Amino acid sequence: MEWLRRNLSRTSTISKTLNPQSQSQSKSKSKSKSKQNEEEEEECIYGITQQLINHVKSFTLETFKNFPLQDEYEESESTSTKVLKDLSQWQEKHAILILSRVKEIAQLRFVLCPRHLKEKQFWKIYFKLARSHVFEYELRAIQQEKLKRMATEDEKSSDNNPNEIEMAEAKPGCFIESLPPS
Repeated sequence: MEWLRRNLSRTSTISKTLNPQSQSQSKSKSKSKSKQNEEEEEECIYGITQQLINHVKSFTLETFKNFPLQDEYEESESTSTKVLKDLSQWQEKHAILILSRVKEIAQLRFVLCPRHLKEKQFWKIYFKLARSHVFEYELRAIQQEKLKRMATEDEKSSDNNPNEIEMAEAKPGCFIESLPPS
């Protein structure tokens, strides 16, 4: 058994020594696979598709400045932490991803906020402009969050009072007996 381990380790050492390029290629392949997985997640979960990227690249300063907004945003605070609380978790992650992937929207945000628009207004406009591209992804995220919440509530309710089940099993007729005769 020891002989097998030594030969295996010797073989791997020899292959590393003889072919260091293959080692770097395997590392670069694993990096490209992880980057590819990240991009697939961004597309499947957060809707960062090439069509959305192209759409976002078409936005201009005038697109945001001339967008009709209700006055409800004039009263809101302009702090970034407040904005992040106003966005859903999905919207927050989407916003971070789109800013990192599309430099044009990051530059627009830099120019517009806070001189021309408050942060909250900027993201409200963005999500309205991108709605046709991201709606189905956001809806799916909302549905999944509801399912998680319901599952958590079901677990809590079954964990909270196991005696109710035992009592119902022990006295199956008690609920019928308590009903008035018809």
